[in-house]
Amino acid sequence: MIQSAVFQFFLTLNDFLPATNKYKPFRYNFKGTPAIKDAIEAIGIPHTEVDFIIVNGSPVNFTFKLTNNDTVEVYPANANTPFVKSHSLSPTLNYPITFVADVQVGRLARALRILGFDTLYKNDFSDKFIVEIAEIEQRVVLTRDIGLLKHKSIKWGYWLRSQTVEKQLQEVVNRFNLLPEVSLFQRCLSCNGEIKKVEKESVLKELPPKTIQFFDDFFQCSRCKKIYWKGSHYEHMLEMVKRNLSMD
Repeated sequence: MIQSAVFQFFLTLNDFLPATNKYKPFRYNFKGTPAIKDAIEAIGIPHTEVDFIIVNGSPVNFTFKLTNNDTVEVYPANANTPFVKSHSLSPTLNYPITFVADVQVGRLARALRILGFDTLYKNDFSDKFIVEIAEIEQRVVLTRDIGLLKHKSIKWGYWLRSQTVEKQLQEVVNRFNLLPEVSLFQRCLSCNGEIKKVEKESVLKELPPKTIQFFDDFFQCSRCKKIYWKGSHYEHMLEMVKRNLSMD
């Protein structure tokens, strides 16, 4: 027997909906008594984007069984709602926050490393690997693939709305309140290893002649041994950070 419930999604959750259902209540048809998490994901919203679910005026969790004529309101993380935090469905984030990025957002991974955030990325990461490493290392998944975020093992994740790296960076910083955690140029842009200051004499053999002449401060990745100094590339990265995060 076909049944139905009335759903309304608020704020950024409307990004996942077709135009006909955005910002207004609509009916969703179903059979049996599905878990409300399954219904929400069937509509198109991954569970990682959901913070509060209200059914017939009362907060519920993801296991709540949907029944005929229920009225469902769904709110995203960071929504200004009147509900107490104990009813939040978002698991408490571990600090410092760490990330794993899928193959579509490699430039974002590099930008997050500039800000000092531990961000795993390789262009050959499979979805299976991303799910496993996110669970084992308690990482936030960053992706343009909505289906990936519906995997039940993923606790934290974010679907990037924009396709440009600077807007993606702004999205992630705002979503996870990263600004207080920023520590510039602490991560290798190539491999994600930690960067440490080194004596100039210890890396002389690896430096171009003009770099030796004009620079005295050097930093090296503890993992891949790549060497960094504050040349024009550093200035360009600093300008990008200031432009996007309003940092002085």
